[in-house]
Amino acid sequence: MALQCGIVGLPNVGKSTLFNCLSNAKAQSANFPFCTIEPNVGVITVPDNRLNKLVEMCNPKSVVPATVEIVDIAGLVKGASKGEGLGNKFLANIRETDAIIHVLRCFDNDNITHVDGSVNPVRDKEIIDYELQLKDLETIESRIAKVQKQAQTGGDKQAKLLYDVLLRYKEALDQGKPARTVTFDSPDEQHAARDLFLLTNKPVLYVCNVDDASAATGNHYVEEVRNAVAGENAQILIVAAQTEADIAELDTWEERHEFLQEIGLDESGVSRLIRAAYTLLNLQTYFTAGADEVRAWTFMRGTKAPQAAGIIHTDFEKGFIRAEVIKYDDYVSLGGETGVREAGKLGIEGKEYIVQDGDIMHFRFNV
Repeated sequence: MALQCGIVGLPNVGKSTLFNCLSNAKAQSANFPFCTIEPNVGVITVPDNRLNKLVEMCNPKSVVPATVEIVDIAGLVKGASKGEGLGNKFLANIRETDAIIHVLRCFDNDNITHVDGSVNPVRDKEIIDYELQLKDLETIESRIAKVQKQAQTGGDKQAKLLYDVLLRYKEALDQGKPARTVTFDSPDEQHAARDLFLLTNKPVLYVCNVDDASAATGNHYVEEVRNAVAGENAQILIVAAQTEADIAELDTWEERHEFLQEIGLDESGVSRLIRAAYTLLNLQTYFTAGADEVRAWTFMRGTKAPQAAGIIHTDFEKGFIRAEVIKYDDYVSLGGETGVREAGKLGIEGKEYIVQDGDIMHFRFNV
């Protein structure tokens, strides 16, 4: 199953508007809470100028870009962790995703109702954080009750390790901190932590949804959010969702580009958001390039060559011999594969090679 980013936030902050811009799927967007009940899933192309350049050079018969899955999850409200506002269902949807895009309303508009009556993105963030932390605390306390006796009285080392991990998480959550602020040194602890699937352990990207005038530089609401998340090691992105929706309605690239220039942007917020989501999921891209096809292949950062080959076909991994690797910059500057070979720039890599973002690869295998 592909990795997914879930879009979360309070009702009426612009989640579905943003999702509509991201995906061809059209999530219902209405001015009342819970207009999104079932999560909508969009498989979205990742913008990559490197792919465009390779297509220009190879003139292939087909092109396959990288994609990322975005899930539009219904708006959470206070009490979600106790089942308020269909909360249990929504929290289960979040649990199934691999990373969180947290949309915060950072614009004033009297015509769009705020579920709490006023615009305050930091308060909104804290409401969502509180509900997710409560659910995680419930999970942690339940697991502690199951392993505490084994950990304290028996010789079960695994139970002791898990118990210690649980206590570290409980301490952080009791202080109102997300689980992702807790780090573990040993691989065994890290494995135990991952297996808990805590909601607040997921990487998060805060999207500040602003008005048209604030699309390029942000506003005082964005600064408040920036200060509030300073200790979280989280990224912030400024997007004007309604403006992005207007851009999406334009027919040509030229019209869209002109619109962006008028509001002081070099590229759309949607493009920046898609790439940020890709990075948030710890994903990178390698390429295969030729006259038949130019294709972007998605892999997890840190993947070794045989496993990267297996993404194309399992036989490639089973019978892996070596990988022929061309760096993207060399491919472009030397005019393609022939020029790279003539310049002696073709790398021959074995099973321990860690694939790098942008590598152009050809795998030798024997099954």
